[in-house]
Amino acid sequence: MTTKHHDLVHEFPEFRDLIHELKTSDAHFRKGFDRYHELDHSIHASEQRSLLMSEQEEEGLRKERAKLKDELYATLVEAQKQRSA
Repeated sequence: MTTKHHDLVHEFPEFRDLIHELKTSDAHFRKGFDRYHELDHSIHASEQRSLLMSEQEEEGLRKERAKLKDELYATLVEAQKQRSA
């Protein structure tokens, strides 16, 4: 199975600079960013079979990652709007 990481910069390349800015200036965003990447790493490791977990555990991580991705995206959109105002 071919797998890929879903890091935020590749998911949202249009927000590359804003992601970097928020990582350094917004503790809440940084915490979510770090958790997102921990989840992505664990999912990737499970897919590569270097981290053993059940299908249910992996699915739970995928759901958490998707929810967090949505939250981080909403933060990015809002920050972009504030920049433009």
